[in-house]
Amino acid sequence: MAEKYYLDVVIKKEKLSNGNDVFVAHCSSLGIASQGEDMDEAIKNIKEAAELYLEEQPEKYEELEISVSMPSFSIIEVKKNAKASNIVR
Repeated sequence: MAEKYYLDVVIKKEKLSNGNDVFVAHCSSLGIASQGEDMDEAIKNIKEAAELYLEEQPEKYEELEISVSMPSFSIIEVKKNAKASNIVR
């Protein structure tokens, strides 16, 4: 059975200069990106890009961990002009 690898991918909806929406998928595990007109197309395209990248550079598999579980993901909120309350010096 083939080894499984889970790659970190973030998909963000952005606007093109013509005003149309595009979904940009960035794979931080490999440093590659792709896009699609919708979320499903962006996922399909980043998966294809990752497979092609790893086909051309199979040594990159060594940098990836064989995953037994999917990675975690979190969103944080930051405030503009917020002051740091505890500065470590």
